[in-house]
Amino acid sequence: MAESSATPLGNSDADREEMLDRMLTRLALCDDSKLQPLLSKLLPLTISSLSSQSLAVRKKVLEILSHVNKRVKHHLEIGLPLLELWKMYSEANAAPMVRNFCIVYIEMAFERVQVKEKEELAPMLLVNISKLPLQHQEIILRIATKVIGECHSSRIDDEVAAKYRSINDSQDRELFIEFCLHTLLYQPPPQSGGCPPGLSIAQANRVSGKHLLKSDILLMRKLGILNVIEAMEFAPELVYPIYVAACVDWQEPVVKRGEELLKKKGSSANLENPNLINRLFLLFNGTAGAENVDPDLRVNPGNPALKARLMSIFCHSVMAANSFPSTLQCIFGCIYGSGTTSRLKQLGMEFTVWVFKHAKIDQLKLIGPVILTGILKSLDSYSNSKSDAAARDTKTFAFQAIGLLAQRMPQLFSDKIDMALRLFDALKVEDQSLRFIVQEATNSLAAAYKEAPATVLKDLETLLLKNSQEEKSEVRFCALRWATSLYDMQHCPSRFICMLGTADSKLDIREMALEGLFPDKDEGRTMSQNLDRRYPKLGVMLDYILKQQPKLLDSNERREHKLLFPSKTYVAMIKFLLTCFVSELDQNNSLEGSSELQSSVEAMCLLLEHAMSFEGSVELHANASKALIDIASRFPKMIASHYALKLSWLKPLLSHVDLDTRESAARLLGIASSALPTSAASAFIQELIASISGTHKLRFETQHGALCAIGYITADCVSRTPAFPETFQNTLKCLVDVVVSETATLASIAMQALGHIGLRVTLPLLINDSSSDDILTVLHEKLRKLLSGDDIKAIQKIVISLGHMCVKETASSHLNIALDLIFSLSRSKVEDILFAAGEALSFLWGGVPVTADVILKTNYTSLSMSSNFLTGDVTSSLSKYSPNEKGEGNEDCHVMVRDAITRKLFDVLLYSTRKEERCAGTVWLLSLTMYAGQHPAIQQMLPEIQEAFSHLLGEQNELTQELASHGMSIVYELGDEAMKKNLVNALVSTLTGSGKRKRAIKLVEDSEVFQEGTIGESLTGGKLSTYKELCSLANEMGQPDLIYKFMDLANYQASLNSKRGAAFGFSKIAKQAGDALTPYLRSLIPRLVRYQYDPDKNVQDAMAHIWKSLVTDSKKTIDENLDLIIDDLFMQCGSRLWRSREASCLALADIIQGRKFDQVGKHLKKLWSAAFRAMDDIKETVRTSGDKLCRSVTSLTMRLCDASLTEISDASQAMHIVLPFLLAEGILSKVDSIRKASIGVVTKLAKSAGIAVRPHLSDLVCCMLESLSSLEDQGLNYVELHAANVGIQTEKLEHLRISIAKGSPMWETLDICIKVVDTESLDPLVPRLAQLVRSGVGLNTRVGVASFITLLVQNVGADIRPYTSMLLRLLFPVVMEEKSVAAKRAFASACGIVLKLATPLQAQKLIEETAALHTGDRNAQISCAILLKSYSSMASDVVSGYHAAIVPVIFISRFEDDKYISGLFEELWEENTSGERITLQLYLGEIVSLICESITSSSWSSKRKSAQAISKLSEVLGESMSSYHHILLQALMKEVPGRLWEGKDALLYALGALSASCHAAISTGDPASPNAILSLVSSACTKKMKKYREAAFSCLEQVIKAFGLPEFFNSVFPLLFDMCNLATLSKPGQAPLATDAAKT
Repeated sequence: MAESSATPLGNSDADREEMLDRMLTRLALCDDSKLQPLLSKLLPLTISSLSSQSLAVRKKVLEILSHVNKRVKHHLEIGLPLLELWKMYSEANAAPMVRNFCIVYIEMAFERVQVKEKEELAPMLLVNISKLPLQHQEIILRIATKVIGECHSSRIDDEVAAKYRSINDSQDRELFIEFCLHTLLYQPPPQSGGCPPGLSIAQANRVSGKHLLKSDILLMRKLGILNVIEAMEFAPELVYPIYVAACVDWQEPVVKRGEELLKKKGSSANLENPNLINRLFLLFNGTAGAENVDPDLRVNPGNPALKARLMSIFCHSVMAANSFPSTLQCIFGCIYGSGTTSRLKQLGMEFTVWVFKHAKIDQLKLIGPVILTGILKSLDSYSNSKSDAAARDTKTFAFQAIGLLAQRMPQLFSDKIDMALRLFDALKVEDQSLRFIVQEATNSLAAAYKEAPATVLKDLETLLLKNSQEEKSEVRFCALRWATSLYDMQHCPSRFICMLGTADSKLDIREMALEGLFPDKDEGRTMSQNLDRRYPKLGVMLDYILKQQPKLLDSNERREHKLLFPSKTYVAMIKFLLTCFVSELDQNNSLEGSSELQSSVEAMCLLLEHAMSFEGSVELHANASKALIDIASRFPKMIASHYALKLSWLKPLLSHVDLDTRESAARLLGIASSALPTSAASAFIQELIASISGTHKLRFETQHGALCAIGYITADCVSRTPAFPETFQNTLKCLVDVVVSETATLASIAMQALGHIGLRVTLPLLINDSSSDDILTVLHEKLRKLLSGDDIKAIQKIVISLGHMCVKETASSHLNIALDLIFSLSRSKVEDILFAAGEALSFLWGGVPVTADVILKTNYTSLSMSSNFLTGDVTSSLSKYSPNEKGEGNEDCHVMVRDAITRKLFDVLLYSTRKEERCAGTVWLLSLTMYAGQHPAIQQMLPEIQEAFSHLLGEQNELTQELASHGMSIVYELGDEAMKKNLVNALVSTLTGSGKRKRAIKLVEDSEVFQEGTIGESLTGGKLSTYKELCSLANEMGQPDLIYKFMDLANYQASLNSKRGAAFGFSKIAKQAGDALTPYLRSLIPRLVRYQYDPDKNVQDAMAHIWKSLVTDSKKTIDENLDLIIDDLFMQCGSRLWRSREASCLALADIIQGRKFDQVGKHLKKLWSAAFRAMDDIKETVRTSGDKLCRSVTSLTMRLCDASLTEISDASQAMHIVLPFLLAEGILSKVDSIRKASIGVVTKLAKSAGIAVRPHLSDLVCCMLESLSSLEDQGLNYVELHAANVGIQTEKLEHLRISIAKGSPMWETLDICIKVVDTESLDPLVPRLAQLVRSGVGLNTRVGVASFITLLVQNVGADIRPYTSMLLRLLFPVVMEEKSVAAKRAFASACGIVLKLATPLQAQKLIEETAALHTGDRNAQISCAILLKSYSSMASDVVSGYHAAIVPVIFISRFEDDKYISGLFEELWEENTSGERITLQLYLGEIVSLICESITSSSWSSKRKSAQAISKLSEVLGESMSSYHHILLQALMKEVPGRLWEGKDALLYALGALSASCHAAISTGDPASPNAILSLVSSACTKKMKKYREAAFSCLEQVIKAFGLPEFFNSVFPLLFDMCNLATLSKPGQAPLATDAAKT
């Protein structure tokens, strides 16, 4: 056979044929048991012969192969030469036939090899598989997947995984992935036949081969494939389809594994990858519908489960939305495909929504109309009745798709209203659960009609008007939304729909309707702000409304007609028409005289009269009547002439239940009276007076209306004809009588009427029978009572009327009375009253920018209400009115009034000791500055006003403070450049704390120093707020000087208040000051930043106002001034004021977030220092802010030290700054919270820094090791001290402490440090560790340093060799010195691991020194045992060379009396010996030598254990130890004589055992030895110590039995006989024997 196998292939065909024939013969004669070795040589040679062209050779080859097949077919135990066959197959020049047969036998061979060999060979098969023929590819892929299923279904080894990963060719990988995907998709075909979904017939056959795959085999293969695919670490896009297919498999384990991998690996797949999306679409659609494809190659679409999974993926891919035509096929497959489900229909609609949202417009133009047709067809197929959840979801997505398509392709819908009709109808009929979706789609569709043709928009008007009145609220909402979004403000029909919507029952519809009519309603009520918005003309809008309801203009005098709309609709209609009216006039003032507008106004008046029907609401009547006044203010003559004829219609309105309506009717009567003759007006006034003065008591409303009308009509009459004395006097008398006799409310109305008259003329003297008095003189006392009452509104009206009455007044006495009455309100705490008094003083001062016509002939109420003086821009508000006309009276009177007001304000109120008077003074000064700011007298007083407001900034009263700050902004606006500069300087000084001292306020007993409750209560529970109460408390406590500390606190509170007040003023001034503030920004910005974090919320808000005013770009400003800000905050962190410390910490915590190293690197150490300082603050809130700062600095530090987030150089510098500081200052701090925070940061730094921590390793490691003990819970030390008292074992407690320490962050940090140690790090680290070994204290630290050395040596390996000598010299004595067993074991382990890398000389010396310890004290023996155990486990290869020195020590030490020590050595003996007899025989010489040395020791313990060792040797070895019997016998016989000692009996037992085991050798070596032994033992039997004598008898027995010499009888018998007699004699009394024994 050898010759045959060596025959070269180049021989002739005949020779080859002959060789093959011999091979066949040998094969036939070979037994099955020897067949495998034969085939390993024969089979490759046979198959290679197929390359011959000779038919005879080939025939012979086939015979051999046929024979082989028959022999091995049913004998799987017979292996085939797999490797040889694969090498032959892989040869580049192999013939095709050779390859064909090779692949067949390779497939057979794989079934017969071991699992390990299969695992290793399978990856090799896949290399270059893409270059093989298709049939061979299929076979090899089946082989590979079969192996994968058998070997890797549960896990895959790292070595095998590496082989799979080594398949580098992309085509090979793709081919393998494709086959794996087909395998995952494969399912056992049903009995009816057919191809699995997702595969073609050819693909299914390729997976299964000739035999169908069973479910259990499929499960194993699929799981194996998933494991191998994961291990090969493919790009997620390549294997994503495999994971998806696994997730929908029919076998649960595959699904579970697929879901796991899809989450773990597939989540990072790029769903925008075109190749991936195309592959997924192929899985979904297949190729079954494609033309010109062979039936066997047509891929079936995936099953419903796979399709559903794929649809959810497509709905997250923009690429999927743009993959035409696959997208279209997918959608129609879901909606109309055969075998579709309701779930797929729903997903198809969802994908449609996605496509409409994300498809490119070019593609959408192609597929949009087609998909829309399909959607509508799908919707038509559903009934409107309630359907299942899937159908509802399908409809939902269908309507969403329509809405999205309308947004993307409006041209599909804008040419006709069919879709609008469909959606509005759907809103009416669809189920409630669907209406919201339909509503959204309908709203989206509205945008499509924005560019629609005029005819379509016209049709939509009708549709919307009809649907705006539908029953379903969703329909009305959409109609209104369309009306407001499709049409502009000038479109009348849409505005009419909005008017109808304002009365809807649904709030959202009402709000949208109002927004459609008044889009700028939140921007202010004045139409001058909305000139840019175009409204329809009044006439056009009215015409459309009248076209819809022609009866709107119908009304009658008795107001009994029916309203055609709800009241709210009328209200909205009136407001909108009024807006149109004002807009039209504002755009073109010349229209006021046009006939067209006049006719519109007349129609508008009729509509307003119609709205005044009794059916209307109070709100409607008020709005309609006010609208008439607004029109009258623009067309006074026309309205006057119109309503002069309708007095009978107006008069009943004076008794209306609504106050505003009555006021408006009275005003309208005043306007109308201007068109009446004076006599008629006078008669009308008399009529009104008569109604009031009559005996019959009128309703309040009637009286109120009449009094108002008297005032307005009389004012108009006296302005035209000043002299009509009789009627005028009657009027005045009537009004005065009402003030005197009626209630406060009616009195205030009468005073208001007098004020209105006083606006026109100076009120004359009141003529009584023979005397005449001034009206104010008559009313003085009554008014004083009324003003001291509690009717706030009445007081307001009275005070304002006093101001009106004095506008034309010239008599100083009258003016003084008015001032006296107004000043009497200076202690009022009601804000509204104070503001009314301020307004009155402004009228008295003069220069108020409102005229009598404005007050009397418009809807004016008061200055503060008719203009936004308190909230808006003063200048723009003033410009609305023309300057008031000069008073005709004596200017001196007004000068006197101004002086009186000035004195009262500046000398009394503003610096009063009472806070309410200061508040009143502030309100009045602010009112004067606002309302009469342009008056020359005010202009001259601006510096004093500024100083007063500056002083008031520090008030505790928030109203006073805010008004003062508001006043400063007004002063700034009114002042010149110098004034503005001074004001800015003063405010900056206040904010920065460098302002001048304020004017002092004298304290009296009841002066409030603190707000009530600020500093608690007095000792008796009383209040502590006034100066008197504080003085009393100081005296009660026996510390009068305490009052000064109270005052200091009060001053500090005032300074805070000043800052807050200055902030409010500053925020308003900053908007106007502009560049004037630039020089101050450098000093302001750091403080403003800090103040924004002040504990006082009010201060925060105020400073935030300034910040917003000063700074346009907050981030940029902070970046530019960062160093200044941080330096200021650092300084304030050490302030004596807790609020400054707290604010600084909070500001720092916020401001450092996201900063780069170049910005904060220089501050990093100070930041940590500030945080630690705050964390140890005395005040809790500061400590809390310190914790927050610490967290922020921690986050910053972690980011700056992370090389993946920061430049490496910066990260290194940051680490160099922070780590030493934390180790030195943080971890060693005495504050618990600081230590914990520092350790946490150090641990995180070590984790994230990686090798960047190496320069700091020595410091870091030593600090962490020391912290293991220093940071341990002190309670554990206490427990250990008292452990023995409570029965706790010390060793167990030590183990507990060590395990707790090893679970701490410190040990975690040490573990991280070990991983980054390199050779260079050892130089500084090892000496520091050595120092810590010598000087470290605490159990945890000592165990920790030992464990760290152990782990360090394991990690660095041979790099530790230069330090082994030092470490061994250091560690060995430490093991001896340690008292704790746990620490002893730890250092022994360290010593053992270092021994492993020591030089032979070092190792020998250490082992010898260790072995020598067994002769020492207990501690030395324990140390010896622990060290030897450590050496055996840590450095077994080193110790194995020194067993001759170690084993004897272990053997002898097993017999120590101390059970603990003997137990330790017993364990060692068991660990180091494979068999006791063999070990003893191997090291018998060394053991005997050590025994002899030990037995001669002066220590009884050593003698005893040596004797026990001899006994054990004799027992185990028997005669095998005969060669050493002489030495041992001599040693024993030498030691037996002499004095007795505890344990000497062991010598006798040893002698007996030795005699028993070596009796032959003893007798042969020296015939006299047995007798000598017998004599020695017999002598021992005579000893009186019972235990020793018993041992002697036992030994005697063994000696006699062992030697068996007859002559022994003569020696022993007499001795035994005598002892028996002696025992008999002494038996009656035991005392002598006991005594003897005691003596012995």
